[in-house]
Amino acid sequence: MRLHNRNVRQDVRELGALLGDVLEDQTSRRAFETVESCRRTAIEYRSGDLESREPLIAELEGLSPHQQRIVARAFTTYFELINLAEERERVRTIRTASQEGTLEDSLETAAAELGEADVETVRQVLDDVLIEPTFTAHPTEARRKTVKSKLREISTSLETVDERLLTDKEEGQVWRDVDAEVTSLWQTPQVRNRQPEPEDEARNVQWYLENTLFDVVGEVYDELADAIDEEVPGSLEIPKLFEFRSWAGSDRDGNPYVTPEVTANTLERQRSVVLEQYRDQLKRLSGVLSQDGSRIDAGSAFQASLEEDRERLPGTARTAEERYPDEPYRQKLKLMRERLRRVGDVRPGGYETVEGLRNDLAVIAESLRDNGAESVVDAHVDPIRRRVATFGFSLASLDLRDHQQKHTDAIAEALEAEGIDYHGLSEDERVEFLTDAVLQDEPVIDLERTTDLSDDAARVLDLFDRLAAWQTEYGSNAIDTYCISMTEEPSHVLEVLFLADQAGVVSLPEHSGIDIVPLLETEYALSGARRIMGTLFENEAYAQALEARGRTQEIMLGYSDSNKENGFLAANWSLYKNQRRLGEICDDHDVTMRLFHGRGGSISRGGGPMNEALLALPNSTVTGQVKFTEQGEAIAEKYANPRIAERNIEQMLNAQLRARKQALDQPEEEVPEEWVDAMETMADAARREYRDLLESDGFVRYFEQATPITVIEDLDLGSRPASRSGERTVEDLRAIPWVFSWTQSRCILPGWYALATGIDAYADDGGSMETLQEMYEEWPFFRTTLDNAALSLSRTELEIAERYAEMADDDLRERFFPRVTDEYARASELITEIGQREQLHTRDWLGENLERRNPYVDPLNMLQVYLLDRTHRTDIEERTLRLTVKGIAAGMKNTG
Repeated sequence: MRLHNRNVRQDVRELGALLGDVLEDQTSRRAFETVESCRRTAIEYRSGDLESREPLIAELEGLSPHQQRIVARAFTTYFELINLAEERERVRTIRTASQEGTLEDSLETAAAELGEADVETVRQVLDDVLIEPTFTAHPTEARRKTVKSKLREISTSLETVDERLLTDKEEGQVWRDVDAEVTSLWQTPQVRNRQPEPEDEARNVQWYLENTLFDVVGEVYDELADAIDEEVPGSLEIPKLFEFRSWAGSDRDGNPYVTPEVTANTLERQRSVVLEQYRDQLKRLSGVLSQDGSRIDAGSAFQASLEEDRERLPGTARTAEERYPDEPYRQKLKLMRERLRRVGDVRPGGYETVEGLRNDLAVIAESLRDNGAESVVDAHVDPIRRRVATFGFSLASLDLRDHQQKHTDAIAEALEAEGIDYHGLSEDERVEFLTDAVLQDEPVIDLERTTDLSDDAARVLDLFDRLAAWQTEYGSNAIDTYCISMTEEPSHVLEVLFLADQAGVVSLPEHSGIDIVPLLETEYALSGARRIMGTLFENEAYAQALEARGRTQEIMLGYSDSNKENGFLAANWSLYKNQRRLGEICDDHDVTMRLFHGRGGSISRGGGPMNEALLALPNSTVTGQVKFTEQGEAIAEKYANPRIAERNIEQMLNAQLRARKQALDQPEEEVPEEWVDAMETMADAARREYRDLLESDGFVRYFEQATPITVIEDLDLGSRPASRSGERTVEDLRAIPWVFSWTQSRCILPGWYALATGIDAYADDGGSMETLQEMYEEWPFFRTTLDNAALSLSRTELEIAERYAEMADDDLRERFFPRVTDEYARASELITEIGQREQLHTRDWLGENLERRNPYVDPLNMLQVYLLDRTHRTDIEERTLRLTVKGIAAGMKNTG
């Protein structure tokens, strides 16, 4: 059976040719020939026909500023189109493997593994698993929303010509549409002319939830149900397995533009979107449920539910009866749609909670089953029920987040009016004070009295005051988590509990309306995990709050700042160890742990294949519940195309189901002491080398001169400032621009630096290559760590990085660049030897991808270096420089 009409080479060739035609039409024959000449020269060097890149460099530098801008635009647009071709190839691979029954990490393979266990174990695994992808607004996609919309249209056209049988005339019409979109894309500004606002970022996240995930999730549930039925005896109900969350519009850490008004607008917009989706779904369901009431017995439960709605909405009930006489299901659905329309309305009769809608759908499903319409329930009712269970009335629940210092300072200012010197208290005294304040009935501070407070303190108190109102208006599930950045003491968590208590969101011991989530990201915090969490679990006030939340504690781990502070290898080992330690602490206090992995898109910020990451977690930490961030371009890559989105969710679910079963079978992962000692030796040496590099005199100046960090800081990539205080230090710089800058210069140092130093230190200490090879073969953590480093090494191009290094002062370049290249060469050699393979990476597609892309990224890099090195740039040169950043990001498929 032939599934597709095309292949990736054909797509790349024809899209490239079409772009060439548009380029010539929109500019000139000379401009087209200039771009072609740059392209050919880059390819000739890569293929070995030229000895150096000097001809390419000379050609680029000899162009006028206007011509340079055309070249930058041409290659940037090329990558936008080629990314679509590769996305289409991913879809082909998925569909072909699915048809042939060879799809790895499928729900069928997960069900087969579960089928080896008894039914009760399978039921427990399903009940335990809850996966919570959490979309963040940093970094915002480098692409403008307008550009993204045009690319989606082209993607749809590629799907049409690839998967449908078309006449020549029909195919010609499709390519005419593609031509029009590419022409429009060329004429559209690639670079934003303003910084995106937080509500823009929230709408961006909402787009993926509304247009892709809302439909895809139901299909994943259906596939799992079928697979479980096939492998597991009996009839198992598939519970809720996914919940989507978002920081967009609610993450205040370092972003003064995320105001309470932004959060309120996000909550309202998301509710409106999801309610409209449900109304549309029920309208379509009404077209299916046309059963004649005189020929069926709808049942007493259904009839009672229908009568209750008639009493609530008598006017709508009369209309429904007139429109649908003797069609009870349609009458019910008409009333349900009206109840949805009145959610949040001043008119009575609307659903007060999502449970009301879920109950109505359950009543309909039960009635249909009693009338022999099981297939109708499976095909039409259950998918809606699963969407309602997943998306609720909020589409995605919002997490609040802010820096711990903001809470400390706000409380100190508020308490100063009460005669209390909070700043002067020791940590133990703060814990005691906050505990007593939460447990007493009378409030300590008035959250509305902010006149004499600083702006920052007033914003904190206003937020908590508004939180109570939001939970009343939208339901506590819509905004029920508060994450605390840079948590380092128990008091940092108790401060949020205190503020929530003062707001009435917490009323102990009966009620706690929020999960308070410490974000452990510094070495001090991670190594002090038992001190922090043990103190909280044994604290009288916090213990009551935890009890009210079902004794589940969410703990967030910061991959980005941990890596920036300690380096790749040391950060990965620290995170692994501390996950196990946190699992032990929670077990000691009979608390269920939910780890929240603060992963970025790049390898150095915790990125990499999610399913592999989930399977590499220590068994003792796999409780079934897991949460992780999805950021920047990674969101578009994973969730823009419905089939790829479905595949990503399927892989996540496959991994988590298998990991949970494995954790039940073997609660404690048996890691040989020899391996642990080896990792300790490697990590300690790697950390020292990494810190020595960062702390070397002149390194920050080298970083500033040898990467485009100064340009990246001025790009309108997101609403959040690039640094925390405006200081030029590695510590103050946010992890995203830190990684983005190295990625642009093709020296992806944060993803591998000091790895070789660590491994060599282990060898010098008496370690053996055989042991390392054994660790790689048998230990998922070690294998995943090295494979991820290999991906970063594979994407590193030191010849190009050297061009950037040449912009640095001679003494800085001579001190730092050889140090980096030596580390790269040794790491590449060691990884191939440990993995016992000839090439760095293990993925064939990556080699093809790099071979296809590298010649086209090269001109953008060379042009960027030329423009960066100019002392004074004209306005057009400045715009071209910014465009090269976008183009390289598209070519590397990463902003950091």
